[in-house]
Amino acid sequence: MPGRTLFDTAIGRCGIAWTDDGVVAVALPEPSDEAMIDYLAGFAATEGSVDALAADAIDRIVALLEGRTVDMRSIPLVLDVSVFDASVYTLCSEIPRGSTLTYGEIARRLGHPGAAQAVGGALGRNPVPIIVPCHRVLGAGTEVGGFSAPGGANTKQRILGIEGVSGFDEPTLF
Repeated sequence: MPGRTLFDTAIGRCGIAWTDDGVVAVALPEPSDEAMIDYLAGFAATEGSVDALAADAIDRIVALLEGRTVDMRSIPLVLDVSVFDASVYTLCSEIPRGSTLTYGEIARRLGHPGAAQAVGGALGRNPVPIIVPCHRVLGAGTEVGGFSAPGGANTKQRILGIEGVSGFDEPTLF
C-alpha cells in the first residue's frame, strides 16, 4: 500500500515515500517534520503503514548512515525522470561506499564529456538521495560542490565522513 513515513537516523530525522512497486522519494533532515511531510506529500498522498519494501529501505538507509556498508542497488525505485537523469543515477549507484567520482568523470563515462553541469542538475533533482548516492559525487579537485538537500554541503560532508571518505572524516571547529 502506498504511503510515507518519517524515521530517525544518525544524521537526524529522514522520510520516505513509496508505492506498491518501489520507493519514490527520500527526504533528508529538514528544519521541521512538517517541511519533510509537505515534501513527501508530493510523492505519496497519505501516511501509510510501513510495508516490507519500505521497512527494508528504511533499515538500509539507517544502517548506511550509521557507517555500515550497505548495498542499495536492489531497492526497487519508481522514478519519473528523463533518460539522461536515469543514466546518471544508474552510474552513481555503482560508486562504492568510501569512494567518489567527479561530475566531469560521470559525464565522460556516460559519453557526454563537457556535461558536468548537466550531471549536477540531474543529481540536484535526485528524488532518492542515499539510495542513489549523489553525495558521492564531487566537483573537480574534490570540491564538495552543491548539495540540494537541507544542510547543503555540510550534510554532504557529514555523510561522506560517515562513509569513511578520506578528507571528510576529520573533526571541524563547527
